[in-house]
Amino acid sequence: MSDVDISKSNSYLSFNLGEEEFAAHVGKVLNILEMIKITEVPMAPAYMKGVINLRGAVLPVIDTRVKFGMSATVYTPNTCIVVLDIDMDGDSVHVGALVDSVQAVLEIPSEGILPPPSIGSRYKSEFIEGVANIDDRFVMLLNMDMVFSSMELSAMKETTEETARTVNVEQVSE
Repeated sequence: MSDVDISKSNSYLSFNLGEEEFAAHVGKVLNILEMIKITEVPMAPAYMKGVINLRGAVLPVIDTRVKFGMSATVYTPNTCIVVLDIDMDGDSVHVGALVDSVQAVLEIPSEGILPPPSIGSRYKSEFIEGVANIDDRFVMLLNMDMVFSSMELSAMKETTEETARTVNVEQVSE
């Protein structure tokens, strides 16, 4: 399937953060990893857990729960890292997002996507693409390109590049 076909699909990877279910478009998901040791990075933003070695590259890992204003992730056997491809002003930035558990790939027809809530949402509505009602439960569809500001992505990218320069990649996540 080409990039154009993927972006036009209505497939979403659903995952849990606490009791809430979210989903990201499959076109943004590169990989799902089991939990591995995350190397902490000094002076990183609070939501950045650290970095891991992903096939010889240093990948920043964020605690999605902290980024969304929730309590920090408590690791369980279901906790995993979803590797995402985020667009930052035309550049591709790869980020690992800690999630409590991955649920399923959902096919959601366009007519099944409701507009994002405008009042009373705990989450910044600019990164909520819509809400889907699936089997009597609401799933918030995230626009992953909008979850982080350009400044946040730049800070993560700089922190990751600095870590890659100062630490041998093999030392990360050993």
